[in-house]
Amino acid sequence: MNRRRLLHMLSSLRLFLVLTAIMCVMSCSSKAPTLNLLVWEGYADPSFIHTFEEQNHCRVTASYMGSSDELMAKLHGGSAGNYDVISPSSDVASSIASAGLAAPLDLAKIPSYDQLSPQLASLPLVRANGHVYGVPFMWGPDPIIYDTTVFAQPPDSWNVMWDPKYKGKVSVWDDLSTVYMAAQVLGYDKPDPSRLYNLSDEQLEAVKKKLVELKPNVRKMWSTGGELTNLFESHEVVVAMGWPLNTADLKKANFPVGETIPKENTTGWIDHLMITSGSENKELAHKFLEYMIEARTQKLVTDKTHYVPANPQAGQFMTPDEVKMLHLDDVENYQKRLYFWQNVPRRAKYTEIWNDVKAAQ
Repeated sequence: MNRRRLLHMLSSLRLFLVLTAIMCVMSCSSKAPTLNLLVWEGYADPSFIHTFEEQNHCRVTASYMGSSDELMAKLHGGSAGNYDVISPSSDVASSIASAGLAAPLDLAKIPSYDQLSPQLASLPLVRANGHVYGVPFMWGPDPIIYDTTVFAQPPDSWNVMWDPKYKGKVSVWDDLSTVYMAAQVLGYDKPDPSRLYNLSDEQLEAVKKKLVELKPNVRKMWSTGGELTNLFESHEVVVAMGWPLNTADLKKANFPVGETIPKENTTGWIDHLMITSGSENKELAHKFLEYMIEARTQKLVTDKTHYVPANPQAGQFMTPDEVKMLHLDDVENYQKRLYFWQNVPRRAKYTEIWNDVKAAQ
């Protein structure tokens, strides 16, 4: 091979490599961005997520959390950078905001924020250092869910969980909300419901005793909504503390399910959407928050979860029956029956008590 031909071949090879590199860069740069979520079940359903993906030429992937403590463990464990958007409830939202685990929001990029319920948006839960760190998204109760073939009438008290008649047929959530429920049964929410979130050592010991007494009735403590739904469908349980999402899913499966708030009332939650401080997609995340609190999207989320939307304008896309079912026609009185989760100053002690209950034989 002569020298001229060799130089020509080397020149062609260099050109090929340069073009390949340019094409690779162009391919990588045009790759659709991915928004990673760590949220409660039902908050990333394709019925409303797909539209956002199409509008923003992106992908949305979701991991689901089973409790607020699981969320906190992941954020404090160094996983915050793995997620862009999270949906903390009102019991840990304040801690996340004050700990610098979430990014302050630019509300100018979230125009639908002004449509949110003033009762929710005015709360100090996600405000710190003069900034807003989250948007109210959905809210609702922790109701009694029951099999209507077993209960001719809705159970009227949390005490039904302790009835020996239902030995091995009860389920409770593997979460501190079960501690709150037992404290309600013991009357510790009177006269001030906020006491549920700041019980004394003596009260917590009484709660532990009460919950240990419940254990013979507990078939299983559920950790995900899907798990509780399966427990009902397999007829392993007939009554439980659950979520409206369970009721919705069981009704879709034609299971004979009922839902009620007992005479003691119940705890409830306000879920927020927040952008993690470690997110590398904050611009896209702001667009996601705006999309998720728009009235039309809020309607689609309620279709999936049966939770109450934070944007009351979602009611314009609902039938009168849907408005009534979600209590949008009488929000103020309905909220009086819910003791919204608050920050628990002694959360470690509550967790210790709950772990003692689970370990008890």
